[in-house]
Amino acid sequence: MATAAKRDRTHYLYIAVIAAVVLGILVGFVAPSLAVELKPLGTGFVNLIKMMISPIIFCTIVLGVGSVRKAAKVGAVGGLALGYFIVMSTVALAIGLVVGNFLEPGHGMQLTDELRGAGEAQAGEASESTVDFLIGIIPTTMVSAFTGGEVLQTLLIALLVGFAVQALGKSGEPILAGIGHIQRLVFRVLAMIMWAAPVGAFGAIAAVVGETGVDALKSLAVIMIGFYVTCLVFVVVVLGALLRICTGVNILKLLKYLGREFLLILSTSSSESALPRLIAKMEHLGISKPVVGITVPTGYSFNLDGTAIYLTMASLFVAEAMGNPLSLGEQVSLLLFMIIASKGAAGVTGAGLATLAGGLQSHRPELVDGVGLIVGIDRFMSEARAMTNFAGNAVATLLIGTWTKEVDRDRVQKVLAGELPFDEKTLVDDGHGGPAPEDVEAPPAKDGLVKDAPQADGGVPLQKSTT
Repeated sequence: MATAAKRDRTHYLYIAVIAAVVLGILVGFVAPSLAVELKPLGTGFVNLIKMMISPIIFCTIVLGVGSVRKAAKVGAVGGLALGYFIVMSTVALAIGLVVGNFLEPGHGMQLTDELRGAGEAQAGEASESTVDFLIGIIPTTMVSAFTGGEVLQTLLIALLVGFAVQALGKSGEPILAGIGHIQRLVFRVLAMIMWAAPVGAFGAIAAVVGETGVDALKSLAVIMIGFYVTCLVFVVVVLGALLRICTGVNILKLLKYLGREFLLILSTSSSESALPRLIAKMEHLGISKPVVGITVPTGYSFNLDGTAIYLTMASLFVAEAMGNPLSLGEQVSLLLFMIIASKGAAGVTGAGLATLAGGLQSHRPELVDGVGLIVGIDRFMSEARAMTNFAGNAVATLLIGTWTKEVDRDRVQKVLAGELPFDEKTLVDDGHGGPAPEDVEAPPAKDGLVKDAPQADGGVPLQKSTT
């Protein structure tokens, strides 16, 4: 009963977040100059969350990969995930083009000299070739992967360490036990940081409302509302249908399960602020650690459905506003180009805008100046981008888990029905790390969970020695 009481306290935290968002909006409208000065509060909170991402990804992947006997299983998960990401990103880009053509936003917009400069500045931030992107995945040192805050660099190091521990066999078990302890410590620190969420939400929302103002919202309402509706339809209809057909899971139940994470993203405008919690919640849902550890971090760089929709809709908006609409052939060419241009647009504020500017500069340089027209409301559109990206990665993780048979279906139903609540106090379910992968040498127990296998003191199934 005591545990339940402590868990219930977190409800007050998220009520406080909602109150902070409302208060931040009021302050932004009433005292815009003061509101802008509050921006560091939001930035500071997001930075606190981001500093936890690398250690959480590292622990999750090493524990997952290190406990699987066959390395090929991990490769199959990664290959399937990347294939899915490419297909869904293309679908999202195509939907953005269709809706953009239907709405024809951008008519009557006026481009000032000040806005021209804003477009050029954003383009300068996005200049990175594919080769530079790939080389950038390799960190300078093993430690710099953690200090640099690069998700893909951490993913690479974690996979290497996981495979190394896997190859050690029985002698690697103490390493997994130690990392299991570190994982619980890291998640406990994250749970402590979450209590600062109301302060961060207040500062972030107040600043964006103070900077934007009502006039910009009114003049750009068509593109902004159209984008929000498109993202909603994509998540509920497209992803919802795919999820129902492949897993039998109702998308609305999954979104409700992740409700607190969506509130966190809405208040901070960054999907990265919810990445650690997504990893914890997907494992609690019943998906194995290898699938969660590989799919979620990779998806944050390659599976950006909201950003894809934004790129095509915004491109059409800019072309219309500049009086130089794109022909059908140019739109198809732009779609193909944006598939590549969106590859590394991380789920952080401003990344989508910089990618848009960089893509237009390479493809249609005469349209770059028009990016300045959308700068004023980009932050509001960033919320929809981030939430759509987040939903897409949650769905992708469940789909990959289902396709690779690395998910406990009974547990999924129980968790989504509220029968197995998520532990908000530790963010770690010590008794369950997802179903035992097929290649873990451990006897199955009731409900498909690993209960009697050798464990690192955190419920993580360990590989028995094969030597």
